[in-house]
Amino acid sequence: MRNGSGIAFGVADGVGGWVDSGVDPSLFSQALMFHAHRYSSNAWAGEPEIDPTLDYEEREEIEGWEMTPFECLDLAYGGVLREKFVQAGSSTACLVTLNASSGVLRSANLGDSGFLVIRSNSLLYRQRQQTHFFNCPKQLTKLPATSLRRFSRACVDSPSEAETYRLRLLDGDIIIAYTDGLADNVFASEMVQLCALVARRGGTEDEQVQLIADRLVDYARFCMDNMARVSPFESGFRFAEYHVLLISVFF
Repeated sequence: MRNGSGIAFGVADGVGGWVDSGVDPSLFSQALMFHAHRYSSNAWAGEPEIDPTLDYEEREEIEGWEMTPFECLDLAYGGVLREKFVQAGSSTACLVTLNASSGVLRSANLGDSGFLVIRSNSLLYRQRQQTHFFNCPKQLTKLPATSLRRFSRACVDSPSEAETYRLRLLDGDIIIAYTDGLADNVFASEMVQLCALVARRGGTEDEQVQLIADRLVDYARFCMDNMARVSPFESGFRFAEYHVLLISVFF
């Protein structure tokens, strides 16, 4: 972000169902993150920092503006809608900013991507998933201009529906941003345990962060291939099925 006022990062996951309509699902999510980067790189993580010794006229020349992840998501989505190289598609999205001065984390999330915060080897916060129903997350969507009737039942959600969150971070906090490829295979408690194991090995902060990322990917792949394991995705399916049966009996 501008002048090192903070950092911004995010994840977006293209909805794979567009493949059946001949659309590359990755184009929408890649374009969304491109425009999010474009807007956030010119913005401040908080109020623009102005030298109080400057004259009023000099202060007026300070460029840039404060931007929240919520505002950035809305602007990035607008950029995708105007993007002529993206004809159609959908994506979940999670954007996070960290203020270098105050240590404040702010986020905006739509769908089943998300992030979690680990503090002192404990889960402090986990982003809640937003779904229409099981395995159908809320999503930003661009429909083909020439065949709207064909996609009349498509999910078209608004950036205004994104859930926001704010937290003042402490030294040593760990933030893990993810798509459902991780969350569907690895429980949050396992992510906490993995981070704790890496911390015991020591090393520099950069080495530990990279090792955590590598181990999470390796473990997610292992869990995905383990047919005997009950995954978070399967647990969610059983929970949804239970509620459907419960409602049916009740009525």
